Amino acid sequence: MITRENKDLADWALEYALKNGCSDARIIIYTGTNNSFDFRDTKLDKLEQSSENRMGFHLYVDGRFASYSTNRLERQELEKFILQGIEITRYLAKDEFRKLPDSSRYYKGNGDDLDLFDRKIDSVSVDEKLDLLKESINEVYETDSRIISISAGYEDGINSAYVVNSKGFKGESERTYYNIGVSVSMQGEGDARPSDSWYESSISFDKLKKKGVGKTAYERTLRKLGQEKIESGVYTMIVDNLTVSRLFSPIISAIYGSSIQQKHSFLINKKEEKVLSEKITVIDDPHIKNARGARWFDSEGVATRKMNVFEKGVLKTYYIDTYYAGKLGMEPTIDSPSILFFELGNRNFDEMLASIDKGIWVTGFNGGNSNSTTGDFSFGIEGFLVEKGKATKPLNEMNITGNLLTLWQNIEEVGNDPRPESSWRIPSIVFDKVSFSGK
Repeated sequence: MITRENKDLADWALEYALKNGCSDARIIIYTGTNNSFDFRDTKLDKLEQSSENRMGFHLYVDGRFASYSTNRLERQELEKFILQGIEITRYLAKDEFRKLPDSSRYYKGNGDDLDLFDRKIDSVSVDEKLDLLKESINEVYETDSRIISISAGYEDGINSAYVVNSKGFKGESERTYYNIGVSVSMQGEGDARPSDSWYESSISFDKLKKKGVGKTAYERTLRKLGQEKIESGVYTMIVDNLTVSRLFSPIISAIYGSSIQQKHSFLINKKEEKVLSEKITVIDDPHIKNARGARWFDSEGVATRKMNVFEKGVLKTYYIDTYYAGKLGMEPTIDSPSILFFELGNRNFDEMLASIDKGIWVTGFNGGNSNSTTGDFSFGIEGFLVEKGKATKPLNEMNITGNLLTLWQNIEEVGNDPRPESSWRIPSIVFDKVSFSGK
C-alpha cells in the first residue's frame, strides 16, 4: 500500500529533479507483497514471502531521456541518485521524440472505484492457504496408481503504484490477486509421461474458485493417455478458451506502435481495412469493475477509454504510446490493451464440438513460432481427433502451419464461453481449413 510518506517522497523527488537540470520528469513509487506456497504430493516444498518498495525515475534532460530505479528511499541517498542519473543522461544521444504526453490526455481522477482491492487479503491466514493446497491435492492423491506426481501452488499479493510527473499528472493504483493451480503427471505407454494442469485466479479471496482444481488437472492429464499422430491433412480446428490466446497474441503484438515502427508487423498500414473474419469484433473496455486488467490510465498516465479494436474484422486502432506516435507521425492512443473481450456467438464449447463431423480439438501448443513480419506460422500442437461430435483419440507431435491472417479470416464460429477471470476474454473458436502435419 502506498503511504502518505511515500507520496510525499515522490513529490519531493520530482521537484528535486526539476530543480537540478531535468526539463521534465516522471516519478513512480512501487510497493508490493507476494506470498507463495508450493506442495509436491503431500509435502510443503517451498514457501516464499517477499516485499518490494522502490522508486522509478524517467528523466528528460537537454533533449535526452533515461530511466532508473532504486530501492534506497532515504532522501540523502535519493539526492545522490538523482544527480548521478541526470549527469549520466547527458551523455546519451538526443532523441526528439522522447517526451511526456500532452497534459490534455491525462486521467483527471474523476472515475469511480474499480473494486480491484480486496480488504480481506491481510486476514487470510497461512493455515487457510495451506489447507487449500492440501485439499486440492487430496482430490486426486492416491486415486490412480498411474499418477507419478502432483504439484500444487498458491500465491497472493498486492501491487500498488503512485505516479507523478512534471505536467501535473498524479495517479494511484492498487490491486490484489489470488492464484491457485495444480499440475499432475502420469505414467503413459512406454516412456510417455503426459502431464497437464489447471488454475483458478481472482482479485478477491471469496470469489476464488477453490474446489475442483486438482480434479480438473487430473482429468486433463488422464485424457492424454495414449497420444499419437494421425495422418496429415486439412481439418476443421476447434480451440478451447484456455488455449486460443496463443493464436491471438501475435495479432495484438502486430498492432503495437513499436512493432509498426520497427517494421516487425504484418498489419502495417492496415487500419480501417478488413483483416480478420467479419465474425470477429474485439472491444477494449478498461473500466469493468472487479476485473483483471481494469484501469483508469495507462503507464504514461493517459486516460483509458472503451474502444473497438476490431469491428467485424476491420482493424480500428493501434496501440501507440507517445514515443512511437512521434516517430511514426501518428496520433497516440494508449500503450497497451486493458481488457479485451470478443463479441460472442450463441454456443459454448461443448455445443460447437458436437457439431463437428471430423476435425481436431487443439488443447495446447508445444513450441513453434510465427513470423512477425509476414504472419506465417508453424506451431506444435496436442489435442484430440474429433469424429461425429466427440473427442475420440488423443493427439500429440503434430504441427499446424499457415498464415495468421488467413487463419483468422477462416472462422466458422465464435463461442460464448470466455473465462471471466482473464483480461483477454476470448471464447472457444472454430477455424476452417487448417493444415495439420502428422504421419
